[in-house]
Amino acid sequence: SREKRRRSGSLGAAAEEGLANAALVRAYGRESDELARFERESAGIAAAELAAARLRGAFQPLTDLIELAGVLLVLGWGTWAVAEGRLTIGGLLAFVAYLGLLYRPVRDLGELSGSVFAAAAAGERVLEVLDAAPAVVERRPARSLGRVHGLVELDDVTVRYPGRETPALSGVSLRVEPGETVLLAGPSGSGKSTLVGLLLRFHDPETGSVRLDGVDVRDLRLRSLRDNVAVLLQETLVFHGTIRDNIAYGRPGASDAEIEAAAAAAGVAAFVRSLPERYATTVGERGRRLSGGQLRRVALARALLRDAPVLVLDEPTAGLDADAAAALADAIPRIAAGRTAIIVTHALTLRRAADRIVVLHEGRIVEKDPRVAETLSPVVGVAS
Repeated sequence: SREKRRRSGSLGAAAEEGLANAALVRAYGRESDELARFERESAGIAAAELAAARLRGAFQPLTDLIELAGVLLVLGWGTWAVAEGRLTIGGLLAFVAYLGLLYRPVRDLGELSGSVFAAAAAGERVLEVLDAAPAVVERRPARSLGRVHGLVELDDVTVRYPGRETPALSGVSLRVEPGETVLLAGPSGSGKSTLVGLLLRFHDPETGSVRLDGVDVRDLRLRSLRDNVAVLLQETLVFHGTIRDNIAYGRPGASDAEIEAAAAAAGVAAFVRSLPERYATTVGERGRRLSGGQLRRVALARALLRDAPVLVLDEPTAGLDADAAAALADAIPRIAAGRTAIIVTHALTLRRAADRIVVLHEGRIVEKDPRVAETLSPVVGVAS
C-alpha cells in the first residue's frame, strides 16, 4: 500500500510537470523522454497493484482452506463425541451451523485489514506534509501593528540557505526612510530577492535583525507584517480566473473603481480595452491566455491595490518592452507617493525614479551613493 501511494504521487508529479511545461517539451523535442518517464512511473504503480492482487489472491484460498479444515475437524471430533454418547446428533448439527455463521465475519475482518493498511499508507503520506516543520513560525506572544509609517531597517543581516556554505547575504545593513524610494541593483545571485524575502519574513536571518518601524519583524504577527508590505514577486503568479479577480486578490473588498484605478496605474487598462470581455476576461491556466508582459502588469496592479505603506517591486520591468518599461519608470514616483518603495531590478532605466541607489554584490552592499548610476555597469553587469 505504501508503494502504491508513493508511485501514485510520482505519476501525478510527472504528468503535472510534463503538461505544465508542454511548450518547453515540444521546443526541445523531449516528448519521447517525458512519455518514457510517465511509462516508468505507470509500470511502478502496475507492479505495486499486482503485488497487492497477489496478496488478495492468496488470502481468499487460505481463508477457504482454514474454513474447510475447521469444518472437518469439528465433524471428526463431533462424530467421535456422538459415538461416545457425549454429544447428540442435533447438538453436532447445531454446532456446525453456528460454525458456518462464524466464518463470514472473520473473512470480512480480513478484508477490512487490507483497507486499514491502504488507509494507513495514505495517512502516512498526509502526515509527511503535516509533520514538516515550517521555516518561519510566530513567536509567542507576537505583536500586531496598525498601519506603519514605513521605516525599514536591516541591521548586520546574514542569511545562509540550508546546504550552502556561502551566505546569500553577509553583514548587510540598510535603512530606508518612510516615503523614500530605493533602487536595489546587483547581478544575479547577489542576494536581492533574498532581501525581499526577509521583508515579508519568508525566511529569517541567521544573524542580525530586520525591523519595520523599529520593531523586529520576528516579534510581529505574520498577518500584521504582510498587511503592511505589498510585493510584486519576481515570478509572475496568477490564478485561473478573470483579470478582475487576479487584481482584486490583493484586496478582496476593493470596489470596481479602486480595481480600475490600480489597473490604470499599472498599465493594465491599456490592453484590457482591446479584450472583448475587458476585466471579465479569463487569464487561463497559469495565465496562458495573456502575454508575459500583460501578466506582469496584472501582478503589478494587484500589488498597487494592496495600498500598503511599504511597496516592494522585484524586477517590475521583467517581460515589458522598452516603451512599457519607460512608462513604468515615469509612473513609479506617482505609484510610490506616500509609501516606502524598494525596487529590485537589473534595469537601470528605473534609476531616475529612485531617491537612492544601493548595489549588492556577492551578498554585500558595495555602493550606497545617492547618484551612483553612472558607475554601476561594471558591478551590475548591465549597461546603463
